[in-house]
Parts: sequence; C-alpha cells; structure tokens
Amino acid sequence: MTFTALDWSIMTSEYSPSSTPDPQDVFLEAFRRHAAGISIVTLRQPDGSPTGFTATSVTSLAADPPMATINMATTSSSWGAVEGTDHLLVHILGTKNLTLAKKFADMKEARFLGVDVTDGPEGLPLLPGASAYLVGKIIDRVVHHKAATVIVEIVGGGLGEEDKGLTYQGRQYASAEPLS
Repeated sequence: MTFTALDWSIMTSEYSPSSTPDPQDVFLEAFRRHAAGISIVTLRQPDGSPTGFTATSVTSLAADPPMATINMATTSSSWGAVEGTDHLLVHILGTKNLTLAKKFADMKEARFLGVDVTDGPEGLPLLPGASAYLVGKIIDRVVHHKAATVIVEIVGGGLGEEDKGLTYQGRQYASAEPLS
C-alpha cells in the first residue's frame, strides 16, 4: 500500500522508498497534526528593549533539577537576545490568552503594543494573565543549521489563574479539553 502526504487515512508498516512521500512534506503534515501547547517567551534585547515570541516548542526536560527546552530558529527576531542574555521568562498560556498568543506570533514591532507589561524577575518583561510563568536561566544553546535548542534551568516562577490549556494544531488555536 502506498500513501502520500495528502492521503494517510490508512496506515501500514510496509515501507517502500519508491512509495514514500518527500520527507519534508511528511514532516510538515505530521507536525500540523501534532497538538502543541502554547507559550510566550519574553526577554530583553542587548539594548534593554523587550522582545518575545509565541512558542509551540517549549517542553519539560527534567524535574530534578527543573529544566526545560525551547526550540527556535536562529533567524528569529529574538535570537540575538537569546544569544546575549542569561535569563528569560516562559509564560504558559491558557484559552483566556488567545489574543496575546496571536499578538506575539505577529509582527515583532506590534507584540508589546497595548500590553500591560511589568518588570518581572531579573527585570524581564512579565505579561499579564498567563496561567503560569517560569524564570529560566539559560545553561546551554545548541545550534544546528538555522535552528537552536535552548536549555534552561527553572530558577523561579509563579502561578496565575488556572485555565484550560491553549494548543495549536492544524494551523489553528484550540482548547485542550479532557477526554472521558
């Protein structure tokens, strides 16, 4: 049986190089189907100005000591800040933060406009209303081609109002709902 990037309704364990779709097409379609939690990462540029971005690639790495990873493009407008700082904030978003998630996924010049930002731990931009925030101390940056994995040790944080998780799947935001 063969399948393409557009027709995966029936899966099989058979493998044939001639019937396998382009790896990049498979990768893109597979990750469109993979629901990911939404976070916003904030930090300061070398000149002190705030910067941040919506991320679907924040994951826990270890519980003891608490560590997380953030994957990002080195072509990102925030990469220079990540290279030039030791700390960042990760804001864990819930469904009430949908507008904020969209805003930080948009043009970098507009991300902080109209947002009631306060100075948080380490003087980092703290956004209002997140269900939680984590203070991360950058302990490593692993660069490969045009991408990087940033490893942070969680050195602080806080909890906001509990909310259903905000996810991203199939190029759409969604709510993480419990299944029965």
